[in-house]
Amino acid sequence: MSNEENIMSIEAVHNTGGDSSDALGNFNLTIKRIFDTKKLSPKVSKRVLFLKDIQVKHDELEEKFIEEKAALEAKYDNLYKPLFNKRYEIVNGVAEAETEKGVPNFWLIAMKTNEMLANEITERDEGALKYLKDIRCCRVENNSRNFKLEFLFDPNPYLKNSVLSKTYHVTDDDDDGPVLDKVIGTDIEWCPGKCLTHKVVVKKRPKKGTKKVNNIPMTKTENCESFFNFFKPPEIDEVDECYTTMVEELQNLTDQDYDIAVTIRDKLIPHAVSWFTGEALVDEDEYNDDDDENDD
Repeated sequence: MSNEENIMSIEAVHNTGGDSSDALGNFNLTIKRIFDTKKLSPKVSKRVLFLKDIQVKHDELEEKFIEEKAALEAKYDNLYKPLFNKRYEIVNGVAEAETEKGVPNFWLIAMKTNEMLANEITERDEGALKYLKDIRCCRVENNSRNFKLEFLFDPNPYLKNSVLSKTYHVTDDDDDGPVLDKVIGTDIEWCPGKCLTHKVVVKKRPKKGTKKVNNIPMTKTENCESFFNFFKPPEIDEVDECYTTMVEELQNLTDQDYDIAVTIRDKLIPHAVSWFTGEALVDEDEYNDDDDENDD
C-alpha cells in the first residue's frame, strides 16, 4: 500500500434498503478519512495536540457567533417589518380612493428584472404573477437557518390558493456551506383549465381502418416549464442505473432550487423597489466589476 493510501481511505456505503422507488432516499455516500497519528513522531504529535486545542477554541467562538448572529437577525427582522408593511400598503393601494390603486405589476416587474428569476418565468406565468401582491420571508421555529418564503395573491382566475409557500429546513454547515435537510412546497390548487405547470398535447391516432373513430385525436397531459414548478421540491422520477449520475442530477436540481430561494430571500425581498426601477442591475454590474478587478 502506498503512503497516500495509508494516509487516507475512502469508503462508499451503498444502502438501497428497499425497492427501486426508494433507492434514492436510502442511498448514502459516506466518506471516511483515516489517519494513523501513531505514525507521527513525538514532536509532531505534540504539535498536533496544540492544533487541536486551537480548533476547539475556534469552534467555541464559532458557536457563540452563530448564537449572536441569530439574535441580531431576529432584532433586525422586527425593524424591517414596519418598512415592508408600508411597502405592501403602497404597492397594493391600501386606503387609496383612486381608480388605479397601488403600483400595477410591481412584483412581476421586479422578478423579471432579476436574471435568475426571469429565466424561470414563462409568458404563460405572467398572467398569474400579475396578481401577486407581496412576497415575504420568515424564520422557521426561531432558527436562523430555516426559512419560509410566502407568495401572497389577490383573488384571480388562475389560483385557488391565496398563499403559496416554500419552506427550507437547513442543518448545520459542512465544509461547503449549509446542508438542506428537507424542502416543503405548497400543493397548488388550480382553477379549471388554468394549470400552468402542465400542458395538454393533442396527438392524432394512427389510421388502422376506414372508421372515422380512428381519426379522433388523442390528448396527453405533459409537464411544462413554469415558475410555479418552484413550489414542487426537486425530485428524480426514474432511478438511474448509475447511482453517481442520479445523485449528481439531484444535487444540481437542489442547488439550483436553493439558489433561487436565496436570491428571493436575500436580493428580491429586501431590495424589491430597486429591482422594480432597475437600479439593482447597476449595483449588480458594479459588484461583478469589483469581483473581476479582484480576480486580476
